[in-house]
Amino acid sequence: MEICNSKTIGRRRGSDLAGDVRVAGKRYHCIGAGGIGMSGLARVLALKKAVVSGSDQEASAVTDMLWTMGVDVRIGHKAENLDVATDVVVISAAIKEDNPELKLARERGCRICKYAEMLGELMDEYEGIAVSGTHGKSTTSGWLTYCLSAAGLSPSFVIGADVEQLGGSSGVGNGSLLVAEACEYDRSFLNLRPEIGVILNIDRDHLDYYKDEQEIVEAFGAFSNGIRPGGILIANGSDSNAAKVIAGLNSDLSCETFGFDEGCDYWARDVVLDEGLYNFEVLHKGKSLGQMRTALVGRHNIDNALAVIGVLVNVGLDGQEISQVLGGFSGIERRMTLKCEYDGITVLDDYAHHPTEVRASLSAVRQKYQPERLWCVFQPHQYSRTRILLDEFAESFKLADVVIVPDIYSARDSQASKDSVNARMLVDKICASGTEAVFVDGFERICAYLQENVRRGDLVITMGAGDIWKAADEYIQWLRRNS
Repeated sequence: MEICNSKTIGRRRGSDLAGDVRVAGKRYHCIGAGGIGMSGLARVLALKKAVVSGSDQEASAVTDMLWTMGVDVRIGHKAENLDVATDVVVISAAIKEDNPELKLARERGCRICKYAEMLGELMDEYEGIAVSGTHGKSTTSGWLTYCLSAAGLSPSFVIGADVEQLGGSSGVGNGSLLVAEACEYDRSFLNLRPEIGVILNIDRDHLDYYKDEQEIVEAFGAFSNGIRPGGILIANGSDSNAAKVIAGLNSDLSCETFGFDEGCDYWARDVVLDEGLYNFEVLHKGKSLGQMRTALVGRHNIDNALAVIGVLVNVGLDGQEISQVLGGFSGIERRMTLKCEYDGITVLDDYAHHPTEVRASLSAVRQKYQPERLWCVFQPHQYSRTRILLDEFAESFKLADVVIVPDIYSARDSQASKDSVNARMLVDKICASGTEAVFVDGFERICAYLQENVRRGDLVITMGAGDIWKAADEYIQWLRRNS
């Protein structure tokens, strides 16, 4: 597909840009290589002909994949995992100072950088597109990468989830673009200096790190003002916090907004729900870009689509080209993923772990599948998030018929956080809000509870950012054995 307007970003190819980062032949050691972000970075470095090693606490499909690419991944963290010839040690946010590999790297004087710092250096060699937001980053990054690839722009990408249509969570193209998911936790997105920045939304989250919502907004402001001079911010024009960021944008940057508001630069009108999916017309500054259709369920994905469209216009695609590629994207791993339809019972899995995401996912499931009863198996992610957003979580399950809650999945939690809240407290709050809820701990017990209570016509969705997907897999295996 030929890009034929006056835009130049993304049109150059490998030799036109220093797009091959100066990594070939260098030795990188990635501590925490099994994580989705770190594994993506390790994969990109390996594809760029670096010598890559790493370690992780547990073997997984991710570490197996890295092995097949020639990445020497060791299971368990030990000082001997670190090759004496290592040039750079890259650490994930979860790695503590007492890690034996990190301690040895410091003793040897190795260069040490965080994952986000390395990603920033990688982006500096490309025309970067950084997708930020409290919700929807992975879906939108994957969607954008898919569309750019389908349009022939051959982007490189690092995304925080596996995308089957892209062959994984990362890849190296021969074009000048790099699409990266920009995470606000630990202010890691401040390491990115993109040509195009995207803000999908700004919500209260990561309050174990940020002191309040205003500090979150300020961080997004700093991210936006880190866009390269002459670059552009594509922001949600219906989000009040994003509006604060736009108001403080540097004068050498431009901004375009998207949303359902007629005042937005990209806005959706004549929205029609057809068999659980949306059709709509998109206008750009009053001019129609044409009819669009998404293959992703949920009204929130219209916002994500508008963000994608805003970027695509700015890299040179016209409305017809966009409509040809937009509807071909089928989604990413663990985002309302259909796992099984068996003997009249539907099983889905979803990554939602914030009240806003829970509401959006349950609404989308109701629209698409219209089940007789909707069973939500929700694994809270982080004690601190559960405690701070307890009331919001309780209200977010209104569209479920029954909520099953196991123990809270711990991540970066202090002992004080663990002592302050538990899953039974959330169950009590959900029940008080008028939705049936029950505490069932352990995936085997959850599976047994579903076996006893779910019937034909029902839908079960496992939900959370931890390992609750294992409960869905166990239940599906039982269904196939016993139906």
